[in-house]
Amino acid sequence: MSLVSLTPNRRAVLAFVAGMAVAGGGAYAVTSTTPKLSACVDNRTKVMYLTDKTRCPVGRTLVSWNVSGPAGPAGAAGADGVTRDNSGNLSIKDIAKKVLPTVVSIAVTSSTGNGTGSGSVIQSDSAKSFIVTNNHVIDDAVSGGKVTVEFQDGTELTATIRGRDIAYDLAVLQIAKGNLPTIKIGDSSKTVIGDLSVAIGSPLGLSGTVTSGIISALNRPVLAGSNDRASYIDALQTDAAVNPGNSGGPLVNGQGEMIGVNSAIAALGSSSSSSGNIGLGFAIPINQAMRVVNEIIETGKSTRPLLGVNFDPSYNGNGKILGLVRDGAAQKAGIPVNSIIKSIDGFLIKSDIDAVVRIRSYPPNSIVSITVELPGGELKTFSVTLGSASANQ
Repeated sequence: MSLVSLTPNRRAVLAFVAGMAVAGGGAYAVTSTTPKLSACVDNRTKVMYLTDKTRCPVGRTLVSWNVSGPAGPAGAAGADGVTRDNSGNLSIKDIAKKVLPTVVSIAVTSSTGNGTGSGSVIQSDSAKSFIVTNNHVIDDAVSGGKVTVEFQDGTELTATIRGRDIAYDLAVLQIAKGNLPTIKIGDSSKTVIGDLSVAIGSPLGLSGTVTSGIISALNRPVLAGSNDRASYIDALQTDAAVNPGNSGGPLVNGQGEMIGVNSAIAALGSSSSSSGNIGLGFAIPINQAMRVVNEIIETGKSTRPLLGVNFDPSYNGNGKILGLVRDGAAQKAGIPVNSIIKSIDGFLIKSDIDAVVRIRSYPPNSIVSITVELPGGELKTFSVTLGSASANQ
């Protein structure tokens, strides 16, 4: 899949892909036949060093404990060999075992271009199944082309495009095969910075690739694509390794639940040598994605919220309202032209992109609180009921 990269000096260029970086660790054990153990604990790193001395070097503290006595009761048996860490997360291998059967590789061939990506099976009945991916993965096949999905066992099936939403960079594929395992959907609103995150997909065509990292930021305003294919994402940010081909694949949490659709990366420059992972990957939150996906599955189309304003592109700063759509949400709420949006539901707005991304994070017809700086300089907060429009218009 071709990339568009986010450079330090250009806010509107992002690469479409995603993945994660493997994080590892280890545990060490010591045994002794003596009834007492002693160790020196480093005061800075807290690393423990077993010792037979009665004193420790400067910077380390001596600790001792008795090991004699009867053995305690055995711990509870693990469930089906599943391993969890102290936070209750599954091990990476158990997450992979759980999620891999629900992930597919996607290949697109058309007269206008070829591409690859990833997707997740989200619904399946006895006759058919639906797969979520990114719009940019299948965009070349919309006007004529072939979309093929490949499963972990090598099975290939032709897919049809059930529907897509350019503004959210989401698409749903349909295949004539049922009774497939489906990915478990999580709750992205419960995601916090530092949570374990795992991506599964086909970076660089390497299907079934599993990588891991953490959630490194929330609510990142991301604008990706060209003017006629612009996608606004209220993104989950991950430090995961992100590479071409992971586009549309799942970002899952420590329970193997899908919390995002991997969609974009930031890169240092526009050359191909700098378009790979630098630890800044972005995913569409699954709560936002599923609203769009469910609409597409049910009707073949989706909707988006409307504030009903035109922003001043020459204004450098918060979104400045250049014009109002007649009978639009902003006009009905009483927001005047030349107002500057300062915050939306408490989120500070620093640019027109911030404003659009924040509005797009809501379902149509939501009621939001918007604080603006009026043309006279005073601040005023308005309660605004967002409008609704069909996607891709």
